[in-house]
Amino acid sequence: MKSTNLKKLATLGVLAACSVVLMLAVRIPFPPAPFLEYDPADIPILIGTFLFGPIWGFGLTVVVSVLQGMTVSAGSGWIGIVMHVAATGCFALLAGFIYRKHHDRKHAYIALVCGVLLQTAIMALMNLWLTPIFMGTPTEAVLQMMIPIIIPFNLLKAGVNAVVTALIYKRIHKFLQRINLA
Repeated sequence: MKSTNLKKLATLGVLAACSVVLMLAVRIPFPPAPFLEYDPADIPILIGTFLFGPIWGFGLTVVVSVLQGMTVSAGSGWIGIVMHVAATGCFALLAGFIYRKHHDRKHAYIALVCGVLLQTAIMALMNLWLTPIFMGTPTEAVLQMMIPIIIPFNLLKAGVNAVVTALIYKRIHKFLQRINLA
């Protein structure tokens, strides 16, 4: 295996570990619905996406989702894994393709905003489909929570993760270049 591939895999492994640790360390309940919690676990995934491209970002999402689903978020089981892969995976793919095509700050911001909107839409659909199965809640009850709780929570969570990514990505990229990992 080439040295560059080993470096890429090592960097992705560190980002995956950071994602799991961030999920363990930072969990902030959303006041209107304390069963929903903000966590910054997608930030390392978005950084990996911008560093290595959309396919690697999606792969990182799958790895992190399975790790989290088997450890930190074991209570949500396969449903949590599917929801995380769908929502964050779509964010990573869309943002990654936009940023790869136009590699500048303006398009990084556009990529992140588009990703936030897509992740929010995907989570709305996933909640309509999977929350009734997971929580035994009627679909009508999920629909009633959509506008006041589910959509705002997902916009906030994805938005905060996008803003933090925008603020720290260049610094992390420069650091990884200095130590020859990016």
